[in-house]
Amino acid sequence: MRVSRAQAEANREAVINAASRLFREHGFDGIGLKDLMKGAGLTQGGFYKQFDSKDDLAAQASRRAMEQATRRWSAVAAASPDALEALIELYLSMGHREEKSDGCPLVALGADAARQSEEVRAPFQNGIQAHLQILEELMPEAESPNTGKAMAMLSLMVGAVTISRILNDEEMAERFLNVAADEVRRIAASARSA
Repeated sequence: MRVSRAQAEANREAVINAASRLFREHGFDGIGLKDLMKGAGLTQGGFYKQFDSKDDLAAQASRRAMEQATRRWSAVAAASPDALEALIELYLSMGHREEKSDGCPLVALGADAARQSEEVRAPFQNGIQAHLQILEELMPEAESPNTGKAMAMLSLMVGAVTISRILNDEEMAERFLNVAADEVRRIAASARSA
């Protein structure tokens, strides 16, 4: 039975959304096409009508995940009078540590993405640049751009959540997040005095 163009596009979006979550949960190589399609409520048969390859899907799912993460940061920042503090509290939290399928794709897939094709890595670079821009905008005005400070903050944030997810000791995991949050605040405060 043939599906309409609208239904085909809806199916394609469902696959990208499911892959975005499932890749973050299992890694790029930790889940096969059959399970990716099943996660979208579809059969594997239609995959190659919608995507050139698993790499093509991985690139599109990565783009979707990074765009969602950027929108989430922007929404949190816009909804709070202290945008940077709200972002720190969201990102460096035990709740985010547990959000494996919907959390930060840099944490969930960073090391895995580094081993992927340029096509799959490109959305991560774009997403990193978008995250840096948000951090720069949230820091107080200074004489010069705060790109280096934003890079340090993002590195610290991603690293702390990554390490916290590795640890079995929840108390130690929480300490990593809290120490990182304090350091991110210190970096941001140093931008005020620069």
